[in-house]
Amino acid sequence: MSALVPEQPTLTIYERSEEGRRAFTPPPLDVPETPISELLPEDAIRRESPALPEISEPEIVRHYNNLSKKNFDLDTGFYPLGSCTMKHNPKVNERVAALPGHARLHPLQDPEYAQGALELMWNLQEALAEISGLPHVSLQPSAGSHGELAGLLLTRAYHEERGQERHKVLTPDTAHGTNPATVTMAGYEVVKVGTAPDGGVDLDDLRAKADEDVACLMLTNPNTLGLFDTNIREIASIVHDVGGTLYYDGANLNAVMGISRPGDMGFDIVHFNLHKTFTQPHGGGGPGSGPIAVSDRIEPFLPRPQVVRREASNGSDRDYFDLDYERPKSIGRLRGFQGNFGVFVRSYAYIRSVGGDGLRDVSEIAVLNANYLRARLAEEGIAEYLPIAFDRVCMHEFVLSGRGAKEKLGIKTLDIAKRLLDFKMHPPTVYFPLLVDEALMIEPTETETKETLDRFAEVIREIVREAADDPEIARNAPYSTPVRRLDEARAARQPIVRQPR
Repeated sequence: MSALVPEQPTLTIYERSEEGRRAFTPPPLDVPETPISELLPEDAIRRESPALPEISEPEIVRHYNNLSKKNFDLDTGFYPLGSCTMKHNPKVNERVAALPGHARLHPLQDPEYAQGALELMWNLQEALAEISGLPHVSLQPSAGSHGELAGLLLTRAYHEERGQERHKVLTPDTAHGTNPATVTMAGYEVVKVGTAPDGGVDLDDLRAKADEDVACLMLTNPNTLGLFDTNIREIASIVHDVGGTLYYDGANLNAVMGISRPGDMGFDIVHFNLHKTFTQPHGGGGPGSGPIAVSDRIEPFLPRPQVVRREASNGSDRDYFDLDYERPKSIGRLRGFQGNFGVFVRSYAYIRSVGGDGLRDVSEIAVLNANYLRARLAEEGIAEYLPIAFDRVCMHEFVLSGRGAKEKLGIKTLDIAKRLLDFKMHPPTVYFPLLVDEALMIEPTETETKETLDRFAEVIREIVREAADDPEIARNAPYSTPVRRLDEARAARQPIVRQPR
């Protein structure tokens, strides 16, 4: 029997560096070289070379290939990360986005020579407008949180034009964490609205807090408990009656596409997560995209420039597409260029490939999968340790409470999450929303099979069963990952972000 070979430690790219080693050596220049001092100002010229690693091409490839294998990703296994909609991203979208006309288009290209790109963006705007039930769309925001900020800046501009200075924004206590952060960043005061026993907005609390100093209510419907608020029309009426706007956080749109539309519910502003609902791969910080759709009364304030379609002129028989900068009431530009164009291509390809009926199918299957898994996890042997927080028909996701496992088995939600990694499954979102004790927030999405959902339920049952015999197994998990359990508090407070020289 051969001896086990210990695994080599993972080295950083800098630790692999050897002075003088190169992956590529360019040929000598065949044109006169211009001194750097003639190209850059004195204060922009380096006095010493950058501290870059010196490494061969095979070593570069092996380094990053090995790093990728240490990471858990959606192409590896089940990824039920609640509220993040970690669905399969069709590979055809990648091929379309990589076409030269898309991938190599310069962002400063004159609109006259970027008609195909502008037409795609305009068509995407029209599709998102139809999906949301709101007629005007801007593609500029770079992420959902950026879309939130845009929404509150639009709200401020709307009130200021009416001669009003408002200071408060209402957010439910089930809101995504970015909502209160965005409110503060936009210069408003956060006012929390409570949750009713059925998991929806507490209408009495909303009425008590909705006054003429309220600028906006930020709401997700369905909310982060995975529950659709059937009082949405009354909620909209309460906010509109005091002159506020209604903002829809589109993070959970995957549950209602083609079934209900935020604009029809009474919302004035919606953001979309193209990197969730519309299959742009996400994680690791991006890239994402968070377009916004707005009602007629908010439209004058949209960011500039806007992608527009103009009627044929100058003897041409075809309409053309342009960038409209003439927007005197606009909140201005939100970012450089027009947005993450590759994300637009992927999302538009997805919408066109499944079609309008297909988007409804997506949501219906997502809801079906979530309710099936919710029922499996409510079975005996699991439910007494992980009860469902709000036990009614859910939408695309649902929340369990780990309080039973903590009290009866001595293991926490974090222990269950870490143990799942040993079964090659990514944990759900944990400890959110905050109003649920020891929360596990589970979203299976529409792209998972029944067999995958059944296996997840059985894995949860196995983790609970083994904890009844020996809770230390879960407390010390994971065992099979490249890195064992970390001191997460220390990692957050004392992060190592710079490679020492």
